[in-house]
Amino acid sequence: MVRNYGNIIGLQGKERIIMRFAPTKIIGNNRGIALLVTLTVITVLIAVALEMNRKIRSAVFSAAATRDRITLSHMASSGIDIAKAILVKDKNSSNYDSLQEDWADSEKISEFLRDIPFEDGTITLTISDEFGKIQINSLVQFPEGQNFNELQRIMWNRFLSLLIFQNESLEDLEPDTILNSVKDWIDSGDDEAITGLNGAESDYYQDLDPPYVCRNSPFTHIGELALVRGITPELFQLAGGVTGISRYMTVFGMTEKGSTAFTYEGKININTADLPVLAAILPSGNEDLAQVIYDYRQETSDSGYIHNLSSTTWYKSVPGLSDIEIDPNLITTTSDFFRIESVAMLHEMKIKITAVVKREKIKKNGKWTCRILRWETE
Repeated sequence: MVRNYGNIIGLQGKERIIMRFAPTKIIGNNRGIALLVTLTVITVLIAVALEMNRKIRSAVFSAAATRDRITLSHMASSGIDIAKAILVKDKNSSNYDSLQEDWADSEKISEFLRDIPFEDGTITLTISDEFGKIQINSLVQFPEGQNFNELQRIMWNRFLSLLIFQNESLEDLEPDTILNSVKDWIDSGDDEAITGLNGAESDYYQDLDPPYVCRNSPFTHIGELALVRGITPELFQLAGGVTGISRYMTVFGMTEKGSTAFTYEGKININTADLPVLAAILPSGNEDLAQVIYDYRQETSDSGYIHNLSSTTWYKSVPGLSDIEIDPNLITTTSDFFRIESVAMLHEMKIKITAVVKREKIKKNGKWTCRILRWETE
């Protein structure tokens, strides 16, 4: 016998009762409403909790990243200070600068860094001599700033000719065009009297897209060199596997000349110059001897470096160079301009600070210090 009470069906003779509720009946049932409300609240709370968890995790990660960036910045800055201390120590103990010294030795620098350990993270330091490069601004005589420095012009011509000769993709470039345009960019005049037939003053650059003006004063950043007529991106950076000119040139090297004037002597440190620069300072036809000079500087024995590089004429002791004469106004064995690269690494994050410093003596106490000329963070 089956009895139908609307929403309950009972089966006689059975041990179980099957109950079926119509949806409309749940709404009118207090317990059903309470269940729905509870489920809704729980769902909302879970969603809110998940969103809060996401935001909190994001904030924690962001705070940790900010903390690490600040830590990295201080670590890299510490590296710059360590390098400055190394350079001051070197100045107090040596009257010349070469790649044989501690500031240029990566192992020695690592020893200095080990004395200042960090709880987490590492620092790597590289110090290089800016006087091992060609000083761009010395191409023009200062303080007059109107005419070529003839000694520098000849060296530039050799440098550019060798670089172009080594790379077929640069064979259409003309050293004279580059030289005249660089000179016009630096010199203090900005009129129709361009240098030679292929120099360039502001009227040339104003016709470009986008237009810009000729500086008519010394270069302040190596990147400006890429704006000069005749200097292609390939020549400036990399060309066919040959390193571009930007690696071998510097805008630094200004020295005082009297109380109100300045100059760029343009002397290159023969102890630190790279191969293309060494080849450029050698008399024409002797460029192949650059490699011999380069190797001679680095010769060592069990007790250390063999050769003394304190004199500007030490190159005459190199086999095959006894009769070679490098103009003494072109070379030096000292420098006070250095580039420091400090790289700090922490938790897979990295920051790089590059500082160019000048060693100079404090007038009040006669002590040496390093003054920062440029500071860049990457």
